[in-house]
Amino acid sequence: MSLVSGVEDRTHSDLSGAEAEVVKGAIRRNDYSGHTAGLCAGLLQCNLVILPAAFAEDFRAFCRNNPIPCPLLGVSEPGRPQIAALGEGMDLRTDLPRYRVYERGRCTEERRDIRDLWRPDFVAFAIGCSFTFEDALMAAGIEMRHVEENVTVPMFRTGIPTTPSGAFHGPTVVSMRPIKREEVERVREISAAYPHAHGAPLHVGDPAEIGIADLSRPDWGHAVSIRADEVPVYWGCGVTTQVAIANACPEICITHAPGAMLITGISDCAVFD
Repeated sequence: MSLVSGVEDRTHSDLSGAEAEVVKGAIRRNDYSGHTAGLCAGLLQCNLVILPAAFAEDFRAFCRNNPIPCPLLGVSEPGRPQIAALGEGMDLRTDLPRYRVYERGRCTEERRDIRDLWRPDFVAFAIGCSFTFEDALMAAGIEMRHVEENVTVPMFRTGIPTTPSGAFHGPTVVSMRPIKREEVERVREISAAYPHAHGAPLHVGDPAEIGIADLSRPDWGHAVSIRADEVPVYWGCGVTTQVAIANACPEICITHAPGAMLITGISDCAVFD
């Protein structure tokens, strides 16, 4: 099954500023398949990983070993397409704009709905997303270039290793946002208040220092413009899990497509243990 459209695709501009019920309804009906940055201000957004139960404990440990790129916010009961801690009424089979399907470590398909793939042994993991703190940054008057340019935030593999667990291993992935030099410390302070959404930046400045060769060629997402008075700022990214999954090679795994997050029913200021 490939990407299937609803009756009429909505655009990001259509949904920007819309009530959460409108945005979530469009996603559930397969009417929207774009990125979720800047949508549903005030609600927590998450990365999603769905694995067979046989892999669940090793993956849970991988997240605990790497809490900056992989802050674990909730885990489902086996076979249940909901995570109770993230709000009522969700259906993990339909409530993301796009999903990626991995078979033995290889991404084989991208789709909008996974109802026909759901299995009774599936366990779902919700992992914090940097889109959560972007609302706070924008409220403070700090520009988010990928939102302005209406593209998916650029993401890059780095040379920073993760701490492995079982078969799960690989490099840390980061997301990058250009920030004015004089605003970097304020950005650091604001984002540090969201440890459940990757927290403070991992690195500021020269990409080569963390193993990134070319900012114009992201591994996921889209390149954005960087102005003369700005520096690149890098945060841990939940796509780290997708690299680890590719290395672990489970027979099947389902994740969000980069930039197309699960919009939950709880506040982006929620406190997690």
